[in-house]
Amino acid sequence: MQQRVTVQHIRTGPTEYRVIRAADGPGRIALYDRHYCLDVFADRDGLARLTALWSLATRSAHSLVHLPLRAQPAPAGYQDALSNEITPVALDLLLVHHSLQFRPADWKPLRARLGPGRPHTTSTPDPDFPAEYQAARRHGRGDHDHLRFDRAARTLVVTGSPAAFRFEGVGLHALLTEAPADHRTWPAVHHCTELDAGPWRKYPTPHSPVAGRLHVQYCPDWTL
Repeated sequence: MQQRVTVQHIRTGPTEYRVIRAADGPGRIALYDRHYCLDVFADRDGLARLTALWSLATRSAHSLVHLPLRAQPAPAGYQDALSNEITPVALDLLLVHHSLQFRPADWKPLRARLGPGRPHTTSTPDPDFPAEYQAARRHGRGDHDHLRFDRAARTLVVTGSPAAFRFEGVGLHALLTEAPADHRTWPAVHHCTELDAGPWRKYPTPHSPVAGRLHVQYCPDWTL
C-alpha cells in the first residue's frame, strides 16, 4: 500500500520526533467524537488512505503518524444526526507507537511547530495483516494487547504496540476489500467495522473520558 506523506523532525527538549503527516490525496475521511462513541466516515479512496497509514503506524516504531481530518465535514446523510447532538467535535487522528512514551498533552505544542515537511511516498505490504491476526479477530483477542484512545488538542491520539495496531487493522483491511462489492450487492446495508481500545472500555467514564470504540463507516456516496 502506497501513500503520499510529508516527513519532518521536531525536537522538544532532549527528544526528537519524526512526524509523518498524510498529504492531500483522493478520498474523504472525517472523524467525530460524539462523546458516547467515536465515528469515522470514509469513502473508498479515503478508506484506502486510512488503511495504508494504519499499516504505516504498525511498522513505524519511531514516528508519529498524523492525519489532519478536522476540517472535513461529515457526509450529508450524517450531518442531521450530528446536529441533533450537544457537542459532536471534529478531530484529527494521531497514531503513536507505545515505545515512544509520547504524552498526548505534548501534541499541541509539537503540532504548532510543524512546517510543510519533506514530500515522501511510503510503501507497506499489501496486505499487512496476516492470517493469524484475521483468525484471532474472528475467534477472540486472546493474549493480544490493546490500543489506548486519548483526546488532546482536537485530536484522537491512538497509542499501541505493533500487535495491537495490526490486530485492529484487520477490520480496516476487511472493510476496504469487502465493503465496495457488498455495497453494490446490498446498497441499503450499513457497512462498518469497529476498532476497540479493549473489551472493558466501550463508553466514556470519569476516569477515561474518551469512548473506547472507534466506529468506521463506509460511505460510498459522499455528498456535503
